[in-house]
Amino acid sequence: MGNDVVRATGIEKSYGRVKVLDGVDLSVAKGTVSALLGPNGAGKTTMVRILSTLVRPDAGEATVAGHDVVREPERVKQVISLTGQYAAVDELLTAEENMLMMGRLGRLGRVESRRRAAELLTRFDLVDVRKRLVKTYSGGMRRRLDLAVSLITRPPVIFLDEPTTGLDPRSRQTMWDIISELVAFGVTILLTTQYLEEADRLADKITLLDGGKVIAHGTAEELKSRLAGEQAELSFADAENFDKAVVDLGDSALHRDPERRSLAVASDGSAAQVRMLLDRMEERGIAVATIDLQRPSLDDVFMSLTGVERS
Repeated sequence: MGNDVVRATGIEKSYGRVKVLDGVDLSVAKGTVSALLGPNGAGKTTMVRILSTLVRPDAGEATVAGHDVVREPERVKQVISLTGQYAAVDELLTAEENMLMMGRLGRLGRVESRRRAAELLTRFDLVDVRKRLVKTYSGGMRRRLDLAVSLITRPPVIFLDEPTTGLDPRSRQTMWDIISELVAFGVTILLTTQYLEEADRLADKITLLDGGKVIAHGTAEELKSRLAGEQAELSFADAENFDKAVVDLGDSALHRDPERRSLAVASDGSAAQVRMLLDRMEERGIAVATIDLQRPSLDDVFMSLTGVERS
């Protein structure tokens, strides 16, 4: 825990009779990315808002860079940056004006504000549109500007609440690259996301929330290892063979997809086990069209632990 920049213990928060957070513990080590995952309403955004001093917890303690979020909110604000789910830049200003305004508010000084603005506008591929009013920007351009603005004062801790929501694949990839660069320079990042691929790729540690409680914590590989090590997915050419396989395999079928006429069973990935499975199907007169070996994904972990299927 000594290297943790963000620490939270026993955090609780209710709105009326609805308990949004119920004893949440969280830690984020310096220079790492930690991801908060969970279904809608799990409490991810509320947790970020507590850590960024926007919401006061009902119980528990939390510190950021050694500063208590309740007793020292101004000190916390000096070391963090928060980028929310929606771009918070002023759409009646240009990108350059937004950058310079935030630099001056951050007490950088005129010269340093201009230098940092130029540097970040270049890095976020906004130089050509820096003189345009933000209200003319696409959603992806606004998200890039929002993150650029939040970085102008070089905050050591960044909270990203679903930063790539609504972005096209190219803009999302750019955002991922920038996050990786920030971590390489020692920045600490807490990320909430609806994209499991994002957490799998970026996060050093993942905390899975459901119903306001932490139900799993670890690396992506540790979470995946909680499920069967490998899965053999069988596909069938017609519904008749699929239905026969469902009956024959029974509860040993991990997933069933009638539309695709496929089902998955646990496997150790060995050729011997695959051969035994195919021999069993053949003995029962069940024709298998294809077989594919797959490792569990974070989607599988998410569905297994929360009971919520990802779209």
